[in-house]
Amino acid sequence: MSAAVATKLRTAARMILIGPPGSGKGTQSGRLLNQFKLSSISSGDILRENIRARTPLGVQAETIIRQGGLIADNVMVKLIVGELSKRGWVESRPTLTSGVTMSGALEILSGAAAKATRLATSESPSSSFLLDGFPRTRKQAESLDEEVDMNFVVNLDVPTDVILERIAGRMVHEPSGRVYNNGWNPPRVPGIDDVTGEPLTRRADDCPETFAKRLKAYEESTAPLLEHYDKAGLLWTVRGNSSDEITPLLDAEIVRRFA
Repeated sequence: MSAAVATKLRTAARMILIGPPGSGKGTQSGRLLNQFKLSSISSGDILRENIRARTPLGVQAETIIRQGGLIADNVMVKLIVGELSKRGWVESRPTLTSGVTMSGALEILSGAAAKATRLATSESPSSSFLLDGFPRTRKQAESLDEEVDMNFVVNLDVPTDVILERIAGRMVHEPSGRVYNNGWNPPRVPGIDDVTGEPLTRRADDCPETFAKRLKAYEESTAPLLEHYDKAGLLWTVRGNSSDEITPLLDAEIVRRFA
């Protein structure tokens, strides 16, 4: 399959990509968006857009964040569904506009009618999307299940020793976010950003010992999420030591399911 030519899908792919830090999830996401013309639906971007637009929900969410609180999972789901509704990918309802208040969203969610109603999702290939940043826990997944029929969940299984080796050689240009690796993507000049000529740095949490702890915490928190999607029959695990190994396997599975 040529990466230069996008693959047309015959039906909508509503995807979630799960993978530990350092597994290449960002790389795979970018390739999927290009290869299959998926749209990226970022929960973080949707929340920030509501805050920037000063919607009632955005104002209340900003207040909660400033106070160190967490946005309720069901409210985040409503924000996501509102975005999908705005794009015409799920059946639109008046309660899903971005201007809904947080108290109103919670009141709606508590109603029996809302719980009994499942949104109709578009099966048009143009409605395909990759959900970024949500869900991260089983509880979040259950909240999402109540509103949207996701149909493909990918688990990136990369050996821990491979991830730690990648991290040991990783350097970043902090202002732009460009990432280099001394092993497979080195800068043209050691320690220097290719574009600006500014020095590269290492992230404080990129030392192997710290990162190993992050991986362990990720595995513990993600296991129930994977179990949830496995029982639902949506989970597909792909194993590999590099993004270049994983990409063709993942592409082939998407083609098998949706093209």
